Amino acid sequence: MRVILASDHGGVNLRQEIANLLKESNIDFEDIGCDCEDSVDYPDYAIPAAERVASGEFDKGILICGTGIGMSISANKVKGIRAALVHDVFSAKATREHNNSNMITMGERVIGPGLAVEIVKTWLHTEFQAGRHENRINKISEYEEK
Repeated sequence: MRVILASDHGGVNLRQEIANLLKESNIDFEDIGCDCEDSVDYPDYAIPAAERVASGEFDKGILICGTGIGMSISANKVKGIRAALVHDVFSAKATREHNNSNMITMGERVIGPGLAVEIVKTWLHTEFQAGRHENRINKISEYEEK
């Protein structure tokens, strides 16, 4: 599994916690920043990360900003991306099982590092259930082709 990790200025600290988890878990990842606390624009990080997941270069992506909302909106503009804004473990599991999400977004100003680590662990290790859910995902993909 290859994971791309990115944040804007509002998610720098939480992104570092997630990077540490990925290192400790021996998960292949690339951290594309940002590495500052000066204000930057979240689309400048979310869209390139999403494009790299959509292209197949990475299997999954994790995006962090202050709330997770801006990153989610931006990433979901990229064809083939199913980015879920997640702030609890149940939703992290459900979005993999039911939505086959390939990216998650979180907000550093919304949740703490301990919960974020548990969310990421759950999300990374939960498989898509397919079955009745696959038809729904296919409908989204078909719509993107219009």
